[in-house]
Amino acid sequence: MNRRGTRRPMSVAGQLLILQLVVFTVVAIAAAALFVADERRDADATTRLAVTDIAVTTAQVPAVAEGLRSPDPTAALQPLAEQIRTSTGVDFVVVVDPDGIRVTHPVPEQIGRPYTGHIEQARSGQPYSETYTGSLGSSIRTIAPVYADDGTLAGFVSVGVTRQRIADAFVRGLPGIVGVVAAGLAVTAAGAVLISRRLRRQTLGLNPDQLLRMYEHHDAVLRAIGEGLLVFGTSGGGSPRVDVVNDEARRLLGLEPGPVPFESLPETLRTLAAGQEVRDEVHLTRDRVLVVGSDAVRWEDRRIGTVVTLRDHTELRGVLGELDSVRGFAESLRAQAHESANRLHTIITMVELGRAEEAVAFATRELAVSQNLIDRLTGDIAEPALAALLLGKVDEAAERGVELTVTEDTALGPVPVPSRDLVTLVGNLIDNAIDAARTADDPWVEVTVRQEKSTLIVEVADSGPGMSPDTLTQAMQRGYSTKSAQRGLGLALVAQVVARHRGVLRTEPSLGAMIVAEIPLGGRS
Repeated sequence: MNRRGTRRPMSVAGQLLILQLVVFTVVAIAAAALFVADERRDADATTRLAVTDIAVTTAQVPAVAEGLRSPDPTAALQPLAEQIRTSTGVDFVVVVDPDGIRVTHPVPEQIGRPYTGHIEQARSGQPYSETYTGSLGSSIRTIAPVYADDGTLAGFVSVGVTRQRIADAFVRGLPGIVGVVAAGLAVTAAGAVLISRRLRRQTLGLNPDQLLRMYEHHDAVLRAIGEGLLVFGTSGGGSPRVDVVNDEARRLLGLEPGPVPFESLPETLRTLAAGQEVRDEVHLTRDRVLVVGSDAVRWEDRRIGTVVTLRDHTELRGVLGELDSVRGFAESLRAQAHESANRLHTIITMVELGRAEEAVAFATRELAVSQNLIDRLTGDIAEPALAALLLGKVDEAAERGVELTVTEDTALGPVPVPSRDLVTLVGNLIDNAIDAARTADDPWVEVTVRQEKSTLIVEVADSGPGMSPDTLTQAMQRGYSTKSAQRGLGLALVAQVVARHRGVLRTEPSLGAMIVAEIPLGGRS
């Protein structure tokens, strides 16, 4: 397959690196040009000051004025001018008579010729500086007036440095300037490479089009997905943070719009930020039952975050709970039917044996015990579903070999707690107690449901091994089962109901083990 025409688009990090290098290079060249121009300007200014000082000082030397008044000014002043030129490093020291004729010059052929420059400004008595192209080429020069002892103008002294000499000195300093610019460019290039590498890690090496498509797809998926989605990342200090929360996750967790602090999430979800893989694990919030999945997100063999999915199973768990209650009632009816059949066969046999009076006594005695419990519960408990639940659990416990007793203190009038919550609360506490009690040699369960002032109190004791406060806390968060290698939701659902009604759930020492639920009846949260 021909791959010549397919070039992978450059990543954001690569494009930024090239852009930075181009910008830094242009800035460095511009800065170097400005620096060169500034240095040249400074060199001209320094040279102008230097030649002015030399010209003024030379003009004030008495020998210069005396030489100009001597019969042979050239013979008197040429050696002095050359000595000053050599010692100061200038290119020329020219002495001019009042008529503007050179009497000294570094080039002897120029002696006697007119001075090529402006003299008029110096005749006013002030030194005059200029850049002028003379016999030695373009130069920076200053001409100063020379006065005799009687104050008359004796001539002029012109001192200058050619621009060629200035340029040669400047060129000798260029390697240093170039070195500084190159060092600056190297440092900025290294910084650009480091920034590019960091940006590459942060953008996963993607180009702008890929990032745009990823964002569009990401936003569309987050809004369209039917599950709650959380994405955990890591902040600069290494602590976890919430990077992504979709609308469904906010609904399921009751989160407000805007950034979500990590600490605002339920504790059981915060533990997943470490990146462990979880499949269909049940978590409970105050109002919901959530099935949670968690996976670590990796890029180039390193973990960059954790994705957590949330599925709402609240309604499903409610339906399953109601189904369990129906099954319990069915099992209770089956047990009662089975027990009634046994009793009926016993009564029939006793009648056939001619012991009719004993058969009547047996039937009425068993009926009285059962009817007494039914009458007591239906009379003392205003909620029919709760009364039916207790009656069913008595027969279910007997079927499983556990003696379940509903205490005489049990009595409950109308309460502002939905029947569904009452059945969930009492039913799950009894189920857990029956499972725990069966581990004892003489299994029993004792249930009390009563109202004390403005508080609903449910006490369930059993002959099981009991539960520590720490175990109860764990069970309230994530579920607990007395069956080995299993995790149930009974106590967690109980805790959910209690929390929803602003109640408390605790353990109490008794003859065996006891769990007490207290719900204030003054109002719901």
